Amino acid sequence: MKATLMRVLTCSVSAAALIAGAGCSGLDNLAQVGEAPPLTRIQNPKAAPNYRKVSMPMPRRTTVKREANSLWRSGARAFFKDQRAARVGDIVTINIDISDSAKFNNATKRSRKSAEGANADAVLGLEGNLFKFLPERFKPEQMVKAGSEGSSEGAGSIDRDETVKLKVAGVVTQVLPNGNLVVHGRQEMRVNYEVRELQVAGVIRREDISSTNTIEFNKIAEARIAYGGRGHITQMQQPRYGQQVFEILFPF
Repeated sequence: MKATLMRVLTCSVSAAALIAGAGCSGLDNLAQVGEAPPLTRIQNPKAAPNYRKVSMPMPRRTTVKREANSLWRSGARAFFKDQRAARVGDIVTINIDISDSAKFNNATKRSRKSAEGANADAVLGLEGNLFKFLPERFKPEQMVKAGSEGSSEGAGSIDRDETVKLKVAGVVTQVLPNGNLVVHGRQEMRVNYEVRELQVAGVIRREDISSTNTIEFNKIAEARIAYGGRGHITQMQQPRYGQQVFEILFPF
């Protein structure tokens, strides 16, 4: 009883908090009636509350081998300086060209049937006295009989097709001990009353950056790509707050 009461209280508190948050968001929307959604101000990615430094297993550091009497530096793409991103604060262009498709169709079917039977023609010589306690139709030769039957059937399918083509400039926020670069890129574009937002983050090798200072998305390790929006269209595509609360709390 106490556990049930605590569960109900917890759900009530969660619902109240969600409704309060929805109310605050609703007030913000009312304050922006007739105005376009504001853009997020440009800020240092490392100053964001959710920013965390990347920590990954690193090999031992190696010393750079210097070539004597040489004007060309190892790894350079230009005669005087390598123009590719290499230090914190440098900018690199990320090409996102996702064209994925997957289709799966699985089906399983299983059935089983079993039967068991046993008779008792003699039970310590007392089989004749069983008729005194059991109905007249009792047959000792059919004293025990059991059977079981079961079957299961399942089917599932997946059909997915995704295509995304975008470009975004990212900023190097960290240089790992092995020379790999941590990049974060964010882009916002407002069209009428809708803001489209693209976010990219991950770890890249400096050797994978092309001579034009660009890198393909499939060469980003631990890639995190998010593309979405906010504004009037997005609000119309979302269920109302009351409907969301009802779907979470309704047990049936």
